[in-house]
Amino acid sequence: MSSEEVSVILKRFESPDEVRVLQKGRFELVHLGGMTIGRATYEPGWRWSEHVGASVGATRCNVEHVGLVLSGTATAAFDDGRVVELRAGELFYIPPVPHDSWVIGDEPYVSLHFLGADHYAKPNT
Repeated sequence: MSSEEVSVILKRFESPDEVRVLQKGRFELVHLGGMTIGRATYEPGWRWSEHVGASVGATRCNVEHVGLVLSGTATAAFDDGRVVELRAGELFYIPPVPHDSWVIGDEPYVSLHFLGADHYAKPNT
């Protein structure tokens, strides 16, 4: 085997490949093994429709998400009235249908995104 076939890549979110700075938050991206993984960090009071929507030209998020909540609590709120809480330790799937989201409580919300990170909080160009 060549050394390319057995290469191991190690990265950390402390040195991300890209950072999308948001009002009351940030979204850090790491490109690894053909994937883009995101880490979302939102302050108390953060709300997608207020703090991300305007910068991407939308009132609702339409990105499909698969992730893991590391700390804090947030919601996924759908236009049909459903509101789902996302809590630390939970894996989540959010379908690519219009939804809003906001942080609940006084603790920052942090989650990892394994699907949808490439397109999340990316301004329309």
